Amino acid sequence: MYKPALIIGFICAALGVVIGAFAAHGLKPMMELSQQQTFETGVRYQMYHSFALIAIGLLSAHFSNNHINIATLFFTLGILCFSGSLYALSLLQMNGIVGLKGVGIITPIGGVFFILGWIYSLLAVLKG
Repeated sequence: MYKPALIIGFICAALGVVIGAFAAHGLKPMMELSQQQTFETGVRYQMYHSFALIAIGLLSAHFSNNHINIATLFFTLGILCFSGSLYALSLLQMNGIVGLKGVGIITPIGGVFFILGWIYSLLAVLKG
């Protein structure tokens, strides 16, 4: 098993629960509906890809190759860029900072990292 993928996956999943609960109970009264939806999208994709990291860590026992490591890197970067930028956008908008200074461009980059993570996961299985 590839421990880094498992460790990162479990940590990101736990943080996803904490961040989601914080938003639902602490931030919701202060956020507009569109900000809540953006934040929830970040949490949802963080959780999806936390589970993907855990799956990659478990699959590595059967498909051990460098593509596992690369998929782990891409899923991790995707969570940081995609979900992180959505959290930042929501919080900045909630606080009245509308000139987001390019934070929004990070979101699609994170999406590309997610796609690459899935592609490298497939390659790991095909070449394993």
